[in-house]
Amino acid sequence: MLVDDHAVVRTGFRMLLQACDDIEVTAEADSGEAACQMYESVAPDVVVMDIAMAGMGGIEAIKRLMAKDARARILALSAHEDTSHPRRALQAGALGYLSKRSAPEVLIDAIRAIARGQRYLDAQIAQRMAVQAIHGDDGPMEKLSPREFEVFVQLARGQSVAQISEALTLSSSTVGTHLYNIKQKLGLVNQAEMTLLAVRHGLIDVAAR
Repeated sequence: MLVDDHAVVRTGFRMLLQACDDIEVTAEADSGEAACQMYESVAPDVVVMDIAMAGMGGIEAIKRLMAKDARARILALSAHEDTSHPRRALQAGALGYLSKRSAPEVLIDAIRAIARGQRYLDAQIAQRMAVQAIHGDDGPMEKLSPREFEVFVQLARGQSVAQISEALTLSSSTVGTHLYNIKQKLGLVNQAEMTLLAVRHGLIDVAAR
């Protein structure tokens, strides 16, 4: 199952994968919400999940799919090449993480590995994560809890507290508490500073806002 909010991207992936004798695209979803609704009826062997989508987003969708099916095999995919997103995606339950800039054959190899229940991580991202682990060079995002990180990214993308509350199925007061904690932990004053920090660390694209 392909999950991406851009129809052109899904079409490109589908055309690429249809050329493989051992891979069949059985379903497509344009949001994390749609993926969660469709998953049980489709029962895919592998889910290719875009991370940066409007609404609940890919990481929250991964969590919910894993709650539905602890054996779900998910490959997280993103244009972002920071280390925070892959770490969070893997913590949520994804078996692999791949950059959208990867070569087509790498995507195919990753899907085959995930289908076998094997982990697959983009080589360059894996190297950065390993270097950070060795040197203890964690970015400011590592100060945030998994939920705070999700709220932070949504806020940085320009979402309101009400929108985040609906997307993540949280009360407005809970989102407000996360917002306060984020500001305290990162030393930020407003949403504009969050956006600047997120862009600086490659967590969002200005064009995607």
